[in-house]
Amino acid sequence: MEIRKGYVEHIVFRNTENGYTVFQMVTDDEELTCVGVFSVISEGELIQVSGTMKEHPLYGEQLQAEQYELLAPEDETAMERYLGSGAIKGIGAAMAARIVRRFKGDTFRIIEEEPERLSEVKGISERKAMEISEQMAEKKELRQAMMFLTQYGISMSLAVKIYQEYGPKTYQVVQENPYRLADDISGIGFKMADEIAGRIGIHTNSDYRIRSGLLYVLLQAAAEGHTCLPREMLLRRASELLHVAAEDIEVQMMNLCMDRKLILKEKNDQTMVFYSQYYYMELNTARMLHDLNLTCRMEEEDILKKLQAVERQEKMELDEMQRRAVVESVKNGLLILTGGPGTGKTTTINSIIRYFETEDMEILLAAPTGRAAKRMTEATGYEAVTIHRLLELSGAPSEDRTQVSFERNEENPLEADVIIIDEVSMVDIFLMHALLKAVTPGTRLVLVGDINQLPSVGPGCVLKDIIRSEAYPVVMLTKIFRQASQSDIIVNAHKINRGEQVTLDNKSRDFFFLERQDPNVILRVVLALVQEKMPRYVNAKMYDIQVLTPMRKGVLGVEHLNEILQRYLNPPAEDKAERQTARGMFREGDKVMQVKNNYQIEWEAKNRYGIAIDKGTGIFNGDMGVIQEIDLQAEQVEVLFDDYRTVTYSFESLDELELAYAVTIHKSQGSEYPAVVIPLLTGPRMLMNRNLLYTAVTRARSCVTLVGSKETFRMMVENSSEQARYSGLADRISEVEQLEQME
Repeated sequence: MEIRKGYVEHIVFRNTENGYTVFQMVTDDEELTCVGVFSVISEGELIQVSGTMKEHPLYGEQLQAEQYELLAPEDETAMERYLGSGAIKGIGAAMAARIVRRFKGDTFRIIEEEPERLSEVKGISERKAMEISEQMAEKKELRQAMMFLTQYGISMSLAVKIYQEYGPKTYQVVQENPYRLADDISGIGFKMADEIAGRIGIHTNSDYRIRSGLLYVLLQAAAEGHTCLPREMLLRRASELLHVAAEDIEVQMMNLCMDRKLILKEKNDQTMVFYSQYYYMELNTARMLHDLNLTCRMEEEDILKKLQAVERQEKMELDEMQRRAVVESVKNGLLILTGGPGTGKTTTINSIIRYFETEDMEILLAAPTGRAAKRMTEATGYEAVTIHRLLELSGAPSEDRTQVSFERNEENPLEADVIIIDEVSMVDIFLMHALLKAVTPGTRLVLVGDINQLPSVGPGCVLKDIIRSEAYPVVMLTKIFRQASQSDIIVNAHKINRGEQVTLDNKSRDFFFLERQDPNVILRVVLALVQEKMPRYVNAKMYDIQVLTPMRKGVLGVEHLNEILQRYLNPPAEDKAERQTARGMFREGDKVMQVKNNYQIEWEAKNRYGIAIDKGTGIFNGDMGVIQEIDLQAEQVEVLFDDYRTVTYSFESLDELELAYAVTIHKSQGSEYPAVVIPLLTGPRMLMNRNLLYTAVTRARSCVTLVGSKETFRMMVENSSEQARYSGLADRISEVEQLEQME
């Protein structure tokens, strides 16, 4: 074991997550490189390191640290060195020399105990003296807190967050109730808090632990799309997680109800348990929908006359249900328009827009994703934006930290007479609640979507629940128009939705099935389709052809498909920088997708001359782009997203991206591609269902090619089972309507 004592001369590298550090240390007679995990060190500090000397093939001899100890500066030289290292902001080498020259060996005591005396030194005011003292105290406290927290396996970056949140109370919170961390600190969930509690010695049956575990189960359920769970299911899941008897858990569940953190509601002889935030969000959504559902007293005959004039002017002919939709949008404050592909939703939206234009009304259009908004713009000729942009995302977290805040809300509502939202099947309860807060009664709101698409990624079943409540005007378009009926994509999508088998004879011009049983052969066929055949067939770029797959894992899952497709579509080259990450290799030219909502990240839109024409914050789960540049020196990656927004990611934030040559069908919601290629072989029955297949097929504009097993395809068409999604919006709507009728 080698022991060295010296000064931290220069920190070469530091991983803020785990504390792994490489630094140059200067001892009395040598300069050497030290590597290891160091909780908190700064340049200029005196340190004693114990470890083993090893020869690195590239960097030479290094001291591999096993233990270390930070030492108090032992003499005036050490004090001057530390103060002048930059560790204390506002003190440079010259000022450090003046301070130590004035106070000599008493320097650190003066700073800690009599900071006002620092003003005796030229260039230091009383205010600056106090700032220096505060920084010294903070560094000392932070260092002690880091040492305390890292012993419980907490990473450096999370330890800093914890200390910033609690300050001196850190020790008390962690030792008494570490489960508070899961509530208060972003990045710490129940499982991590539970591990810390275990190391501290907190008992398995602790009230804190059971309460936190119950809330964690409900939050995990929200990640699956539920806003509530049946009582028995919640108790069972919590018992499996905590290894505690259901009776003990039920006691704490009732205590959480007393504390108003949980809400119990009866439904169909079942008790549903809500995390209170989700319950009140659904209840408030129901109230706001009711308030918007005003009736405008207009003669239907007059509306139809104006509509006929619009039809003549626009040279369009609506069918009975399309006209009904326009009439209902005029007569009511709230309208839900639904229907599958080819049933004329776009024509109906255009008719609604043109009608309200003749009335000189202000109209706003939006959709959940950038791709969906772009499609809406192209289809209507009217500018559409994402819902986040419509609501003017602020980039700042909301008060409860779990959601995002918008500039547009009940205090600063949207200024419009008519608001039309497309692809509402993708909208979760959080986004719907935020949208409705920004819409004032008297504004007409038209919600458009296909209820047969997959539900939103986030919690809730908003579109289905609103329709299921039967409380508001709903127009369902079912007729497939002649032009659409010539597309086998649309005809077959409707057959799939009805559970009818599709003819797979490859006589179609836009719907093909290539039967293959060997997964490796399927991979080769998929590659050939994306690389050569489809781009020529639909006259599109290679990157516009999208591979869609039901699963993440397995030979035909997203992860393996992306690895294969990257290898052939964007191989390594000398002029392409690349970066290895936990998610795999990223390379310049790679097609990538954002996989989590980031409300704070900044973006910039540039014109073709590279001049910024717009900027804002927020990139969202499902947004796709291409890596333009990987700067290895600055440790940054620049990504150009589909809607011309450029975003710069630090290497530390690359876990927000993944390759997107192939994506799951769930992630493709709201998108449309010139052509899609869908490998189908095997998978879990609950996943391989009609709903998933319908969504995949309807993502294609010009061509669908499925590769794999016809038997699997037929099984999916027959499998109408969908994973149950527990929500309460329909019930809350019914309750609000009944209450209003009673009053």
